[in-house]
Amino acid sequence: MEKNKCSVDIVHNGKDAWDYISQGKFDVVVLDIMMPEMDGLEVLRKMRDSHDATPVMLLTARSEIEDRVAGLNAGADDYLPKPFAASEFIARVKALGRRSLSYTESLISV
Repeated sequence: MEKNKCSVDIVHNGKDAWDYISQGKFDVVVLDIMMPEMDGLEVLRKMRDSHDATPVMLLTARSEIEDRVAGLNAGADDYLPKPFAASEFIARVKALGRRSLSYTESLISV
């Protein structure tokens, strides 16, 4: 992500993810569903319950249709099953970022 000029903050479990998300403002949140301490779906539900409209992508090894539907119904904006191509992941994150109300393209012209 950083090679593609994206700023990235990383946490390693769902509880820390929720604490981090609830204290800041992000353009896009990427959550793994199977995180320790609190799963990604619970973090997502807490975000939506607190009226956080930040675009969210769920990553998971769960690729069944029922799992995708559950993630999208929980409030995810995108769902990407593992394994995935890095180029697709980056393109999807950038697309979600463009949906943000505060999006402005990072282009400077002189």
